[in-house]
Amino acid sequence: MRGDVLAALNDARAARRAAILITDIADGAQRLVGEDAIAADPLADVLAKHLASGKSGLVEAGGRTLFLTVQVPPVRLVVVGAVHISQALAPMAAGLDLALTVIDPRTAFATPERFPGTALVAEWPDAAFGTSVPALDRYCALAALTHDPKIDDPALKAALTAECFYVGALGSRKTHAARVARLTEAGFTPAQIGRIRAPIGLPIGAVSPAEIALAVLAEIVGRVAPARGLRLGPAPVRAVADLVPDALPLLAPRERAAALGADLLRQIALAAHRRHRGSSRPIRAGARRGRSRPPGVGARPGRGRGRA
Repeated sequence: MRGDVLAALNDARAARRAAILITDIADGAQRLVGEDAIAADPLADVLAKHLASGKSGLVEAGGRTLFLTVQVPPVRLVVVGAVHISQALAPMAAGLDLALTVIDPRTAFATPERFPGTALVAEWPDAAFGTSVPALDRYCALAALTHDPKIDDPALKAALTAECFYVGALGSRKTHAARVARLTEAGFTPAQIGRIRAPIGLPIGAVSPAEIALAVLAEIVGRVAPARGLRLGPAPVRAVADLVPDALPLLAPRERAAALGADLLRQIALAAHRRHRGSSRPIRAGARRGRSRPPGVGARPGRGRGRA
């Protein structure tokens, strides 16, 4: 590999920019195409397909055999709020191969004992981004779970500005309406604010922290491939009731879970919910259902340490 090509590839990797290295098998000639230049490239269709899948491989084009080395930044998941939902979400995210960071300035909540093996930052989000936590980008998903606008709003503003591929926030529709008003006053457009998934998560009737965590991750997984340009549709499946026992194995590898698509994940989760709760009435994750929100979610201490 030529030195200039290697340097450009390393620069793209360091900057978390997707790129495809094209190598001619016959003569070894190489060129690098960044994701922003794919649309204008003579191999645009082939390159876009490989970028969407994230897979390298051989292709035939113009009578030449080419090897495409695809470099796509790994998906990062940033969760704002060291709450019970985040505790349930952490091991699930690890199973999906998502690089998870939990941010919460309330040091009573953001403790290694509550989040073993998880990247934990006990700082305010606006202070953490770009310093303790790498700057957000379009390959990041952000979930705001504290229910406290002093903590959630700065994170949401950063995520919308960075064009994260997924932005979600916990709270009822009434809570979100107030959030929309604050973001509008801060200068964000209706189109930008409309990208926030609120109430957060797929509508699977989630109530417990673990159920809400599952709903959030299912929604994020459904957006991973579209973030690369691939539009996923519903997959043909056998009876959903037959799939429920297989749900966790299906969710383990990221690629298999993403290939299923959000529609299938929604069906699986709904079937599981109805089987175990006997309910046929889905409600949005984060909405109340005859009981208060999970403990730890919605605590609103001032700046500094939260209550133990």
